[in-house]
Amino acid sequence: MSKSRKKPEPNVEKESPRVKRSRDAVLATTFELMSEGGIGGVSVDEISRRSGVAKTTIYRHWPSRSALLLDACAKLRPQPPIPDTGSLEGDLLAHAAFIARQLKSARWPTILPSIIDAAERDPEIAKLHAQLQAGFAYPYSVIIERAKKRGEVPARARALDTAALVSGPFFFRRWYSREPIDEMFVKSVVERALEALKARSTLT
Repeated sequence: MSKSRKKPEPNVEKESPRVKRSRDAVLATTFELMSEGGIGGVSVDEISRRSGVAKTTIYRHWPSRSALLLDACAKLRPQPPIPDTGSLEGDLLAHAAFIARQLKSARWPTILPSIIDAAERDPEIAKLHAQLQAGFAYPYSVIIERAKKRGEVPARARALDTAALVSGPFFFRRWYSREPIDEMFVKSVVERALEALKARSTLT
């Protein structure tokens, strides 16, 4: 009786440590350049010079500058733990405090304006911008759905409206008025947002 042969496992090419180091160096350098001068300040020549990775190697992994930018920008979206304090006010305060910390210390606030600008002309960057926007809005979706179940907001309440009420003032201060984003401001933003949501809930 013939023995059954074990099927060979598919040959999956694994990324070598050297290749991974090169990719990581390129992505880190790209992110660094974006932090310094926005998307417009990034060139493959400068990435190659700073990272020490040859241009031919860079183009082997990323067929175009846009592809490299998209890959590097994928790290931009903040991943906050979505608060669950048991109340809409507590959740919004916790999330607003996270936004305030990010705007003062994270690197993405220095890059996002150039992405918004480039999205006006580059369809690929426009898709990235849409993905980032969805990421920023997602915590509000969870927070508002919980609030609906607790009866704190009506069923017609929209997460995007809440995102605009809370995040909008922070972004205005960060990129336009340049005023302080302190604890008092965080509380005042949430208070006004809750007042607006309450007023809208009384509308027929």
